[in-house]
Amino acid sequence: MAFIDGTVVNVALPALQASFHATVVDLQWVVESYGVLLAALILVGGSFGDRFGRRLTFIAGVLIFALASAGCGLASSIHQLIIARSIQGVGAALLVPGSLAIISTSFDEKSRGPAIGTWSGFTAITTAIGPVLGGWLVEHASWRWVFFLNLPIAAAVVAISLWRIPESRSASAGRIDWPGAILATLGLWSLVVGFIESLNRGWGSPLVFGSLILGVGCLFVFVFVEAASTSPTLPLTLFKSRSFSGANLLTLFLYAAIGIFFFLFPLNLIQVQGYSTTATGAAILPLILLIFFLSRWSGGLVARYGSRAPLIVGPLIVAFGFALFAVPSTGGDYWREFFPAIIVLGFGMAVTVAPLTTVVMNSASKDRVGTASGINNAVARVASVLAIAVLGIVMVKAFASQLNPSLARLTLPPGVLADLQANETKLAGLQVPSGLSPSVKLAIGGSIRDAFVFGFRVVMLICAGLSLGSAAVAWSLIPKDRDH
Repeated sequence: MAFIDGTVVNVALPALQASFHATVVDLQWVVESYGVLLAALILVGGSFGDRFGRRLTFIAGVLIFALASAGCGLASSIHQLIIARSIQGVGAALLVPGSLAIISTSFDEKSRGPAIGTWSGFTAITTAIGPVLGGWLVEHASWRWVFFLNLPIAAAVVAISLWRIPESRSASAGRIDWPGAILATLGLWSLVVGFIESLNRGWGSPLVFGSLILGVGCLFVFVFVEAASTSPTLPLTLFKSRSFSGANLLTLFLYAAIGIFFFLFPLNLIQVQGYSTTATGAAILPLILLIFFLSRWSGGLVARYGSRAPLIVGPLIVAFGFALFAVPSTGGDYWREFFPAIIVLGFGMAVTVAPLTTVVMNSASKDRVGTASGINNAVARVASVLAIAVLGIVMVKAFASQLNPSLARLTLPPGVLADLQANETKLAGLQVPSGLSPSVKLAIGGSIRDAFVFGFRVVMLICAGLSLGSAAVAWSLIPKDRDH
């Protein structure tokens, strides 16, 4: 449920924009409202399971997620959808860590590895199927079915959980770190509000300025609260390990690039290149399959070369992949324009993911492995959330900087020009005003598409820079010794 939802919604974004006449700010909130709460609460979700019962927490997460999914499917406005997506994020924060914790406690040490491997395999399969299935549902039914799909799955999961999963909890579970959870959520949410709303209100707005100050302040206090806590959500002692700090900084840069890519790429294919939603889902599929099928091979690279070399080479390949995405214009052939970039990006990520996981696991003691993995998962989600907020601003500014001179050359009526400029935050979803001649409409449409491509290129080159930054982090912070 959670992994399908994570990939399906991006493919449905253009349909949501058309259905609600939404701006890119609204679309950012559809993704971010889910991501912020999942990223901020996922570690607390694991603590809930340890303290109150893993099965109980897991089932509660599934039910919350399902009810919120129904709310998403029934939403009559973009704001109702955003609220329902926020509640979905809370449900996901309970069910995602709960699922792996249940598997870890239900199998002995000998059979635990294959069980977790099966879990990982199913998450990879659903991540791959998600965009294609979601695209087909959007194209042939409605975007609402992307969310309604979760209801029968949830019913089956709850029934099987009650029937087959024994309850378990940790005998040594500490208290819930409520101050840490509240500060992390409020801090992250405030930062995202500040960045996203700056597009509508400007940097001088009290809401924008106040949100950014509050966000930074909460996260600053969060560090001190965690350092003083006896059972912290985020044990800061783990960051004394140079490997662990390096792996998480690498994760922050790399997954920021991946996060904004998966936000903008479906908009590019559907609204600019003219792909159907099903074709868009299929276009992304090779990237996910490469990571899935090559992960075992890349895991073997660690035994052969250590973790440092793959973590330098992988992000360098990813950077080249992003640079290739900056080349295509409009109307090009998929196999010639986008497929090579997707293959290079997928191969680079495949080289990186397994060694990165290995470094995270090996940099923590045996009793802290679960916490270390959870922190790295949370960092990846925070990276995506912040990238969509910050690089979304870059995209809109680059789009406007290219569109305005192009529209000025068309000598449009002042009212038409003002209307187009007032709706620039819709990006390629910007509607051409009616009442104009076909040739002028065609010219405006071409200007909008070219402006989006320009903005997309700028963001892809920034993503390439972030990936190079990841390689630099690996080179400077990950030890050469294969045993560390």
